[in-house]
Amino acid sequence: MSINSYKDLLIWQKGIDLAVDVYSLTGDFPEAERFALTSQIKRSASSIPANIAEGYGRQSTKSYSQFVKISRGSLFELETHLILAERLDYIVETELYNKIKDQITEEGKMINSFIKKLDDKQ
Repeated sequence: MSINSYKDLLIWQKGIDLAVDVYSLTGDFPEAERFALTSQIKRSASSIPANIAEGYGRQSTKSYSQFVKISRGSLFELETHLILAERLDYIVETELYNKIKDQITEEGKMINSFIKKLDDKQ
């Protein structure tokens, strides 16, 4: 399969899937958190594939690598926010939460591998 767009990248596709699941999970969070933790969680989740896409549009491998590293930072931020939400007992759907934790692990491995490939090209 040839890559004609960032949308062809499995790392971007899985990032979108993760973000969609995170949006579903936060639907049960307390209303008081709508503009606080819930908003932060959604922003960090959507930032993962967004930075992969933005980096794809850059003119250099070095710049692309930097955006994918930002994506990794957003992944860690998301994971941290979700741990906080769990400790605050905001997470109702434990099955979905467990799926998201697995997605975070998988996406992290894919991002690390992708960064290595990009950095090896430089």
